[in-house]
Amino acid sequence: MASLKEVKSRITSVMSTQQITKAMKMVAAAKLRKSQERIIQMRPFAQKLNGLLQNLSAAGTDGPTWYNSAREEKKVAIVVVSSDRGLCGGFNSSVFKAVLRLVEEKYASQYKQKNVVILPIGKKALEFFTRRNFPVISDYSLIFQDLSFDKVAEAAQFMMDAYKKGEYDKIEIVYNEFKNVATQILRVEQFLPVLPPAKTKKSQEVDYIFQPSQEEIITGMIPKSLKVQLYKSVLDSNAAENGARMTAMDKATENAGELLKDLRLTYNRTRQAAITKEILEIVAGAEALKSA
Repeated sequence: MASLKEVKSRITSVMSTQQITKAMKMVAAAKLRKSQERIIQMRPFAQKLNGLLQNLSAAGTDGPTWYNSAREEKKVAIVVVSSDRGLCGGFNSSVFKAVLRLVEEKYASQYKQKNVVILPIGKKALEFFTRRNFPVISDYSLIFQDLSFDKVAEAAQFMMDAYKKGEYDKIEIVYNEFKNVATQILRVEQFLPVLPPAKTKKSQEVDYIFQPSQEEIITGMIPKSLKVQLYKSVLDSNAAENGARMTAMDKATENAGELLKDLRLTYNRTRQAAITKEILEIVAGAEALKSA
Protein backbone atom coordinates (compact mmCIF):
# COMPACT_ATOMS: atom_id res chain seq x y z
CA MET A 1 0.00 0.00 0.00
CA ALA A 2 1.23 3.50 -0.87
CA SER A 3 2.45 5.70 1.97
CA LEU A 4 0.41 8.64 3.27
CA LYS A 5 2.92 11.07 1.79
CA GLU A 6 2.64 9.52 -1.68
CA VAL A 7 -1.18 9.53 -1.64
CA LYS A 8 -1.30 13.11 -0.37
CA SER A 9 1.11 14.16 -3.13
CA ARG A 10 -1.11 12.53 -5.75
CA ILE A 11 -4.21 14.25 -4.34
CA THR A 12 -2.48 17.64 -4.56
CA SER A 13 -1.39 16.90 -8.14
CA VAL A 14 -4.89 15.85 -9.28
CA MET A 15 -6.48 18.89 -7.62
CA SER A 16 -4.03 21.14 -9.48
CA THR A 17 -4.86 19.41 -12.77
CA GLN A 18 -8.57 19.73 -12.08
CA GLN A 19 -8.21 23.49 -11.58
CA ILE A 20 -6.42 23.75 -14.95
CA THR A 21 -9.07 21.73 -16.80
CA LYS A 22 -11.84 23.84 -15.23
CA ALA A 23 -10.11 27.02 -16.39
CA MET A 24 -9.58 25.63 -19.89
CA LYS A 25 -13.24 24.62 -20.09
CA MET A 26 -14.32 28.17 -19.19
CA VAL A 27 -11.96 29.68 -21.78
CA ALA A 28 -13.23 27.27 -24.46
CA ALA A 29 -16.83 28.12 -23.55
CA ALA A 30 -16.15 31.84 -23.96
CA LYS A 31 -14.46 31.29 -27.33
CA LEU A 32 -17.24 28.93 -28.42
CA ARG A 33 -19.93 31.58 -28.03
CA LYS A 34 -18.07 33.96 -30.29
CA SER A 35 -17.13 31.37 -32.93
CA GLN A 36 -20.65 29.89 -32.90
CA GLU A 37 -22.19 33.29 -33.63
CA ARG A 38 -19.78 33.83 -36.53
CA ILE A 39 -20.54 30.53 -38.26
CA ILE A 40 -24.31 30.80 -37.73
CA GLN A 41 -24.26 34.22 -39.39
CA MET A 42 -22.02 33.02 -42.24
CA ARG A 43 -23.80 29.79 -43.21
CA PRO A 44 -26.94 31.19 -44.93
CA PHE A 45 -24.89 33.60 -47.05
CA ALA A 46 -22.32 30.92 -48.00
CA GLN A 47 -24.99 28.35 -48.88
CA LYS A 48 -26.95 30.80 -51.03
CA LEU A 49 -23.84 32.03 -52.84
CA ASN A 50 -22.64 28.46 -53.45
CA GLY A 51 -26.08 27.48 -54.78
CA LEU A 52 -26.07 30.41 -57.20
CA LEU A 53 -22.59 29.48 -58.41
CA GLN A 54 -23.60 25.87 -59.01
CA ASN A 55 -26.75 26.90 -60.91
CA LEU A 56 -24.82 29.34 -63.09
CA SER A 57 -22.22 26.65 -63.72
CA ALA A 58 -24.93 24.20 -64.76
CA ALA A 59 -26.48 26.80 -67.09
CA GLY A 60 -23.33 26.80 -69.22
CA THR A 61 -21.40 29.74 -70.60
CA ASP A 62 -19.50 30.80 -73.69
CA GLY A 63 -16.93 32.54 -71.51
CA PRO A 64 -13.98 31.06 -69.55
CA THR A 65 -14.81 27.84 -67.74
CA TRP A 66 -11.62 27.18 -65.81
CA TYR A 67 -13.58 26.76 -62.57
CA ASN A 68 -15.74 23.81 -63.69
CA SER A 69 -13.61 22.06 -66.30
CA ALA A 70 -12.95 18.49 -65.19
CA ARG A 71 -9.42 17.30 -65.98
CA GLU A 72 -7.51 14.08 -65.59
CA GLU A 73 -6.59 13.98 -61.90
CA LYS A 74 -2.81 13.77 -62.14
CA LYS A 75 -2.05 16.09 -59.23
CA VAL A 76 -4.34 16.67 -56.26
CA ALA A 77 -4.29 19.19 -53.43
CA ILE A 78 -6.06 18.56 -50.13
CA VAL A 79 -6.80 21.42 -47.73
CA VAL A 80 -6.74 20.01 -44.18
CA VAL A 81 -8.29 22.21 -41.50
CA SER A 82 -7.16 21.30 -37.97
CA SER A 83 -6.43 23.17 -34.73
CA ASP A 84 -3.27 24.90 -33.53
CA ARG A 85 -3.37 23.18 -30.12
CA GLY A 86 -4.31 19.80 -28.72
CA LEU A 87 -6.43 18.82 -25.70
CA CYS A 88 -9.60 18.69 -27.81
CA GLY A 89 -10.39 14.99 -27.80
CA GLY A 90 -10.51 13.25 -31.18
CA PHE A 91 -11.06 16.50 -33.10
CA ASN A 92 -7.78 16.41 -35.04
CA SER A 93 -7.33 12.66 -35.30
CA SER A 94 -10.70 12.23 -37.05
CA VAL A 95 -9.65 14.74 -39.74
CA PHE A 96 -6.23 13.13 -40.21
CA LYS A 97 -7.72 9.63 -40.49
CA ALA A 98 -10.23 10.92 -43.06
CA VAL A 99 -7.44 12.43 -45.17
CA LEU A 100 -5.35 9.24 -45.04
CA ARG A 101 -8.42 7.20 -45.96
CA LEU A 102 -9.23 9.58 -48.82
CA VAL A 103 -5.69 9.28 -50.18
CA GLU A 104 -5.73 5.49 -49.86
CA GLU A 105 -9.14 5.02 -51.51
CA LYS A 106 -9.09 7.70 -54.24
CA TYR A 107 -5.57 8.95 -54.81
CA ALA A 108 -3.28 5.98 -54.19
CA SER A 109 -1.59 6.22 -57.61
CA GLN A 110 -1.06 9.98 -57.28
CA TYR A 111 0.37 9.50 -53.77
CA LYS A 112 2.93 6.98 -55.04
CA GLN A 113 4.14 9.61 -57.52
CA LYS A 114 4.24 12.31 -54.79
CA ASN A 115 1.40 14.13 -56.54
CA VAL A 116 -0.84 14.53 -53.47
CA VAL A 117 -0.07 17.90 -51.88
CA ILE A 118 -1.34 18.93 -48.44
CA LEU A 119 -2.24 22.53 -47.65
CA PRO A 120 -2.63 22.56 -43.85
CA ILE A 121 -4.63 25.21 -42.01
CA GLY A 122 -3.67 24.71 -38.36
CA LYS A 123 -0.35 23.75 -36.76
CA LYS A 124 -1.45 20.23 -35.88
CA ALA A 125 -2.11 19.38 -39.54
CA LEU A 126 1.26 20.85 -40.53
CA GLU A 127 3.08 18.74 -37.93
CA PHE A 128 1.17 15.54 -38.71
CA PHE A 129 1.66 15.53 -42.49
CA THR A 130 5.23 16.85 -42.35
CA ARG A 131 6.16 13.88 -40.13
CA ARG A 132 4.62 11.53 -42.72
CA ASN A 133 6.64 13.05 -45.55
CA PHE A 134 3.71 14.43 -47.56
CA PRO A 135 4.48 17.37 -49.85
CA VAL A 136 3.24 20.29 -47.72
CA ILE A 137 2.53 23.96 -48.47
CA SER A 138 2.94 25.61 -45.08
CA ASP A 139 2.25 29.24 -46.05
CA TYR A 140 -1.25 29.31 -44.50
CA SER A 141 -0.82 26.97 -41.52
CA LEU A 142 -0.94 29.81 -38.95
CA ILE A 143 -4.24 31.39 -40.05
CA PHE A 144 -5.88 30.67 -36.67
CA GLN A 145 -3.40 32.90 -34.84
CA ASP A 146 -5.26 35.91 -36.24
CA LEU A 147 -8.32 34.57 -38.03
CA SER A 148 -9.86 36.93 -40.58
CA PHE A 149 -11.61 36.75 -43.94
CA ASP A 150 -8.68 38.48 -45.67
CA LYS A 151 -6.18 35.81 -44.61
CA VAL A 152 -8.47 32.95 -45.61
CA ALA A 153 -9.24 34.72 -48.91
CA GLU A 154 -5.51 34.87 -49.59
CA ALA A 155 -5.27 31.09 -49.20
CA ALA A 156 -8.30 30.60 -51.47
CA GLN A 157 -6.79 32.91 -54.10
CA PHE A 158 -3.55 30.93 -54.00
CA MET A 159 -5.46 27.71 -54.70
CA MET A 160 -7.51 29.28 -57.50
CA ASP A 161 -4.39 30.62 -59.19
CA ALA A 162 -2.67 27.23 -58.88
CA TYR A 163 -5.70 25.46 -60.32
CA LYS A 164 -5.97 27.89 -63.24
CA LYS A 165 -2.29 27.38 -64.04
CA GLY A 166 -2.82 23.62 -64.06
CA GLU A 167 -0.61 22.95 -61.04
CA TYR A 168 -3.47 20.94 -59.52
CA ASP A 169 -6.25 19.08 -61.28
CA LYS A 170 -8.48 18.80 -58.23
CA ILE A 171 -8.68 20.46 -54.81
CA GLU A 172 -10.60 19.07 -51.84
CA ILE A 173 -11.24 20.36 -48.32
CA VAL A 174 -11.40 18.15 -45.21
CA TYR A 175 -12.68 19.71 -41.99
CA ASN A 176 -15.00 19.30 -39.01
CA GLU A 177 -18.39 21.00 -39.31
CA PHE A 178 -19.88 22.39 -36.11
CA LYS A 179 -23.25 20.87 -35.16
CA ASN A 180 -23.39 21.44 -31.41
CA VAL A 181 -21.06 21.51 -28.42
CA ALA A 182 -20.71 17.74 -28.26
CA THR A 183 -20.96 16.86 -31.96
CA GLN A 184 -18.78 17.59 -34.99
CA ILE A 185 -19.56 16.30 -38.48
CA LEU A 186 -16.59 15.34 -40.65
CA ARG A 187 -16.85 16.92 -44.11
CA VAL A 188 -14.96 16.19 -47.33
CA GLU A 189 -15.91 18.80 -49.94
CA GLN A 190 -14.67 19.46 -53.45
CA PHE A 191 -13.30 22.98 -53.80
CA LEU A 192 -12.27 22.91 -57.47
CA PRO A 193 -13.53 22.16 -60.03
CA VAL A 194 -16.96 23.47 -59.01
CA LEU A 195 -19.52 20.69 -59.01
CA PRO A 196 -22.89 21.20 -60.73
CA PRO A 197 -25.96 21.03 -58.46
CA ALA A 198 -27.23 17.53 -57.73
CA LYS A 199 -30.33 16.73 -59.76
CA THR A 200 -33.40 15.60 -57.86
CA LYS A 201 -37.00 14.85 -58.84
CA LYS A 202 -38.05 18.29 -57.61
CA SER A 203 -35.24 20.18 -59.34
CA GLN A 204 -36.15 22.30 -62.33
CA GLU A 205 -34.11 23.97 -65.01
CA VAL A 206 -33.84 27.69 -64.45
CA ASP A 207 -33.71 30.07 -67.38
CA TYR A 208 -31.60 33.05 -66.31
CA ILE A 209 -31.64 36.55 -67.75
CA PHE A 210 -28.13 37.94 -67.34
CA GLN A 211 -27.49 41.64 -66.79
CA PRO A 212 -24.68 42.44 -67.47
CA SER A 213 -23.35 39.48 -69.47
CA GLN A 214 -23.15 35.98 -68.05
CA GLU A 215 -19.38 36.01 -68.45
CA GLU A 216 -18.99 39.17 -66.35
CA ILE A 217 -21.27 37.86 -63.61
CA ILE A 218 -19.52 34.50 -63.37
CA THR A 219 -16.03 36.01 -63.57
CA GLY A 220 -16.81 38.35 -60.68
CA MET A 221 -18.79 35.85 -58.64
CA ILE A 222 -16.57 32.76 -58.73
CA PRO A 223 -13.60 34.09 -56.73
CA LYS A 224 -15.88 35.59 -54.08
CA SER A 225 -17.93 32.38 -53.79
CA LEU A 226 -14.87 30.15 -53.43
CA LYS A 227 -13.31 32.47 -50.83
CA VAL A 228 -16.55 32.45 -48.84
CA GLN A 229 -16.74 28.65 -49.12
CA LEU A 230 -13.26 28.24 -47.64
CA TYR A 231 -13.93 30.86 -44.95
CA LYS A 232 -17.11 29.04 -43.93
CA SER A 233 -15.15 25.77 -43.63
CA VAL A 234 -12.52 27.45 -41.45
CA LEU A 235 -15.16 29.09 -39.22
CA ASP A 236 -16.98 25.76 -38.91
CA SER A 237 -13.75 24.05 -37.87
CA ASN A 238 -12.96 26.81 -35.37
CA ALA A 239 -16.36 26.52 -33.68
CA ALA A 240 -16.14 22.71 -33.72
CA GLU A 241 -12.67 22.87 -32.14
CA ASN A 242 -13.88 25.05 -29.27
CA GLY A 243 -16.86 22.75 -28.73
CA ALA A 244 -14.62 19.67 -28.75
CA ARG A 245 -12.16 21.28 -26.32
CA MET A 246 -14.94 22.37 -23.98
CA THR A 247 -16.38 18.84 -23.96
CA ALA A 248 -12.94 17.25 -23.47
CA MET A 249 -12.05 19.56 -20.56
CA ASP A 250 -15.45 19.00 -18.96
CA LYS A 251 -14.90 15.24 -19.13
CA ALA A 252 -11.35 15.63 -17.80
CA THR A 253 -12.66 17.66 -14.85
CA GLU A 254 -15.24 14.97 -14.08
CA ASN A 255 -12.60 12.24 -14.30
CA ALA A 256 -10.33 14.21 -11.95
CA GLY A 257 -13.22 14.42 -9.47
CA GLU A 258 -13.73 10.65 -9.60
CA LEU A 259 -10.00 10.08 -9.16
CA LEU A 260 -9.96 12.43 -6.16
CA LYS A 261 -12.74 10.41 -4.49
CA ASP A 262 -10.73 7.21 -4.91
CA LEU A 263 -7.52 8.84 -3.70
CA ARG A 264 -9.19 10.34 -0.63
CA LEU A 265 -10.70 6.95 0.20
CA THR A 266 -7.25 5.38 -0.18
CA TYR A 267 -5.75 8.14 1.98
CA ASN A 268 -8.28 7.58 4.76
CA ARG A 269 -7.78 3.82 4.64
CA THR A 270 -4.00 4.20 4.72
CA ARG A 271 -4.25 6.68 7.60
CA GLN A 272 -6.60 4.37 9.51
CA ALA A 273 -4.27 1.43 8.94
CA ALA A 274 -1.33 3.46 10.25
CA ILE A 275 -3.28 4.50 13.36
CA THR A 276 -4.41 0.91 13.98
CA LYS A 277 -0.82 -0.30 13.62
CA GLU A 278 0.40 2.27 16.14
CA ILE A 279 -2.33 1.28 18.65
CA LEU A 280 -1.42 -2.38 18.26
CA GLU A 281 2.25 -1.58 18.84
CA ILE A 282 1.39 0.41 21.98
CA VAL A 283 -0.83 -2.41 23.31
CA ALA A 284 1.85 -4.98 22.51
CA GLY A 285 4.45 -2.87 24.30
CA ALA A 286 2.22 -2.51 27.37
CA GLU A 287 1.59 -6.24 27.49
CA ALA A 288 5.30 -6.88 27.23
CA LEU A 289 5.97 -4.55 30.18
CA LYS A 290 3.31 -6.34 32.26
CA SER A 291 4.89 -9.70 31.51
CA ALA A 292 8.29 -8.36 32.53
